[in-house]
Order: sequence, then structure tokens, then C-alpha cells
Amino acid sequence: MLNQDQSKQFLVKLANTMMPYGKYKGRYMIDLPEHYVVWYRNKGFPKGQIGDMLATVYELKVNGLEELVRTIQRAT
Repeated sequence: MLNQDQSKQFLVKLANTMMPYGKYKGRYMIDLPEHYVVWYRNKGFPKGQIGDMLATVYELKVNGLEELVRTIQRAT
């Protein structure tokens, strides 16, 4: 489990990370279409940091919290 500082750092990194491969390569992770993130959720997220980010994007989208990451993008 991440502490508060680690969580903030993770969200800042997520806000500034682009999808590194696939159909949506070069698109900010938070801007991935919901159906694509749901597809990953059903298929299984990849291992590692990209998988952690995709899982977080899924949770943010399901809970309507994308604006949180967009606010971070504007601030950085």
C-alpha cells in the first residue's frame, strides 16, 4: 500500500504518462476510451507500472474522477 506522498507522486506520474503501445499509443492514459480500459480490465492488466496505471485509470473512470487527473495535468 502506498503512503500519501507515494500516492501523490503516482498520480502526478499517471497524469503525465502516455500510453506506450497499442491502438492508443501516444494518448494520455487518462484520455484512453473507457471501453478500452474496460477491455483491459476483463482481459487482465499487464504486470508492472503500466498495468498499475491502467487499473487506476479504470477505477478513476468508473467513479467519475477523471477530472482529478486533468487538474493535476493543468498544474504541472
